[in-house]
Amino acid sequence: MAISLPLLLLLSSFLLLFLLPVRSSPSSDAMEELLRRVESQRSPTSVQEAAAKALLERLLPSHVSSFSFKIGKDVCGASSCFRISNIKNSSSNGPEIMIEGTTAVEVAAGFHWYLKYWCGVHVSWDKTGGSQVGSVPRPGSLPPVEDEGINIKRPVPWNYYQNVVTSSYSFVWWDWKRWEREIDWMALQGINLPLAFTGQEAIWKKVFKDFNVSSEDLSNFFGGPAFLAWARMGNLHGWGGPLSEDWLDQQLILQKQILTRMIQLGMTPVLPSFSGNVPAAFKDLFPSASIARLGDWNTVSGDPRWCCTYLLDPSDSLFVEVGEAFIKQQIKEYGDITDIYNCDTFNENSPPTNDPAYISSLGAAVYEAMSKGDNNAVWLMQGWLFSSDATFWKPAQMKALLHSVPIGKMIVLDLFADVKPIWKKSSQFYGVPYVWCMLHNFGGNIEMYGILDAISSGPIDARVSKNSTMVGVGMCMEGIEHNPVVYELMSEMAFRSQRVLVEGWLKSYSYRRYGQANTKMEEAWKILYSTIYNCTDGIADHNKDFIVEFPDYGPYFGSPQISKEDPFHKLHVKKRRFAFREIDSDRPHPHLWYSTEEVIGALKLFLDAGNDISGSHTYRYDLVDLTRQVLSKLANEVYLDVMKAYKKNDADGLLIQSQKFLELIEDIDTLLGSDDNFLLGTWLESAKALALSEKDRKLFEWNARTQITMWYDTTKVNQSKLHDYANKFWSGLLKSYYLPRASMYFSYLSTSLKKNTNFPLETWRREWISYSNSWQAGQELYTVKAKGNALAIAKTLFSKYMG
Repeated sequence: MAISLPLLLLLSSFLLLFLLPVRSSPSSDAMEELLRRVESQRSPTSVQEAAAKALLERLLPSHVSSFSFKIGKDVCGASSCFRISNIKNSSSNGPEIMIEGTTAVEVAAGFHWYLKYWCGVHVSWDKTGGSQVGSVPRPGSLPPVEDEGINIKRPVPWNYYQNVVTSSYSFVWWDWKRWEREIDWMALQGINLPLAFTGQEAIWKKVFKDFNVSSEDLSNFFGGPAFLAWARMGNLHGWGGPLSEDWLDQQLILQKQILTRMIQLGMTPVLPSFSGNVPAAFKDLFPSASIARLGDWNTVSGDPRWCCTYLLDPSDSLFVEVGEAFIKQQIKEYGDITDIYNCDTFNENSPPTNDPAYISSLGAAVYEAMSKGDNNAVWLMQGWLFSSDATFWKPAQMKALLHSVPIGKMIVLDLFADVKPIWKKSSQFYGVPYVWCMLHNFGGNIEMYGILDAISSGPIDARVSKNSTMVGVGMCMEGIEHNPVVYELMSEMAFRSQRVLVEGWLKSYSYRRYGQANTKMEEAWKILYSTIYNCTDGIADHNKDFIVEFPDYGPYFGSPQISKEDPFHKLHVKKRRFAFREIDSDRPHPHLWYSTEEVIGALKLFLDAGNDISGSHTYRYDLVDLTRQVLSKLANEVYLDVMKAYKKNDADGLLIQSQKFLELIEDIDTLLGSDDNFLLGTWLESAKALALSEKDRKLFEWNARTQITMWYDTTKVNQSKLHDYANKFWSGLLKSYYLPRASMYFSYLSTSLKKNTNFPLETWRREWISYSNSWQAGQELYTVKAKGNALAIAKTLFSKYMG
């Protein structure tokens, strides 16, 4: 359908607010040289134009002839940009809109920009509702842009994507078909600097073979598929393995497909480099080398089968040999496609001394290993260490590491800039170029959360600040496929020169996401903007709702949640079966940063709008997610009511509140089961689908089940230290895993109360861990198809719990 003139005027006037020119950010000669080098490594113009056209055909096959794409260096002078213009005197079947860009990425981003702001289109991950393209007018009727056209320049050259652990939390079970959709999404968002970590174990095997490391030695070095990210960082070894030859070969082929498409679209992939992590066999093969065994990283008992990896000291000459060999092997496999390499030697692994001179020598050695393999190498480093280990990385130590390589030969990811920006307290990383990044998500948890104001202003403030060394923006979430509003806004910041007026932007977003204007949805998004997406307490959100991260202690074990003092401030609300209460912020509890009553109001608006837009997949996803959010916060309160009843020796109250909690789990499971995007079965089946043997099928399923539950090792009476870190609100997981856990616990709690005995914590842990181990090794099937009417179920649950 054609977009209405009033809405077109609104969108156009809104868009113009952000096209005013601002001064460009400073960059060093070395950075300019990097950009020139990157240009020389790109695919020919004809290849990029063909790749952009193929993307158009996949997204909007009905309009292939409606657009003309052109790539040229002189579109906007020296800047990276896209230009949208009308094609005059176009025939009814010919192209109507011209998109020009510096690379295919800019062309794709310009195409996406036009679809959004002139055709009301929304493009999202499939698992967050997918794309809404029904609002695009038929061919021959596309809305024209202003006569002079639209030019939009990148204020900074780079748009980075991924965290080093995203490959395990989100990408691990992907095939090429899924990767192709992701790379399309990346191009449409303007991402031109993506991490490309797939398949590196096959490269490492070839490298280590030249150092006389056997396949048997490597079987206990590489982690399992779902834990490769942490084996790569040297946090663990062997856990979830071994990797089969089939897996290694399959992933290398996949990586070559990924890199080929990235290069065709004009992206600059970031490849891995050597961080010092070596197999245990190196100790025997090179007895004179300086190899240290690292300390324990989150094991329960220090089991040497996966604990305490080996780190080759960067100051050892062998470090440079291995690092050089790895870079050269990648170039041999993939070609000369990039000069940017990631290395995080000190990620959650502090150097043995805080002596700045020593730290500087380590950094210099890491870079030497890269530059010997590629003399144009640039080191891209996650800045997470400066946040996670701030007590070690004081100014002297930071400067020593950052200045250990020539300025311009290192780029730092200010990984957590959306909450705790390092650039502000490090004098712009002491002159080193950096990328302003949004971290946002931990463990791939499902939780509605965000800081839209920080996203809309943070990158702008950093770029225009005095002596800014900012060279890009980035998205560094641990897991993807959630909170689409956050990622759409963050992606736009790669092309925004001024702050976004979020409330107006959200009105446009609502129209695009659901394919039509709806006043109730617009009002609901205003509420969500001021509540869920306005987390200003500085706390990094990691879903710890009691359903998905059940407390691993008895009712009296140092638990302020069950203090005799009333930890709640009751609100004046209508009578409901379960009243929501705001929890005192000075007591430990699952993170709550907004008024639950206001969010209930937003949910009511969602439900009221349902009859008008219930056919929208994006609406259904948002409705299920918001209802889940409301009910999970209610469950937190019910859990606390269980504990209060226990303390009061109220057996009847304990029974009633326990049943409420368990009933909520079942109801949320049913709700999630009504949308294809919240199903456990999808995760498990995608894991099994990659297996080429029965042995791998069982191993991959165990990996998939373990990552989202216990994560790491256990003893008979001690859960993993990382249990529930990667928790998920998925139908099937709630009913088969979280429900039995809570049920077991409440049963022991009830017996303890009735018999007037201490809560048998160890007995409960023993039974629960045994159940979990069996579940992780299980092979029962879970559905991959949604069941039920999401709107009807959400309305029923709203009436049941909030009516």
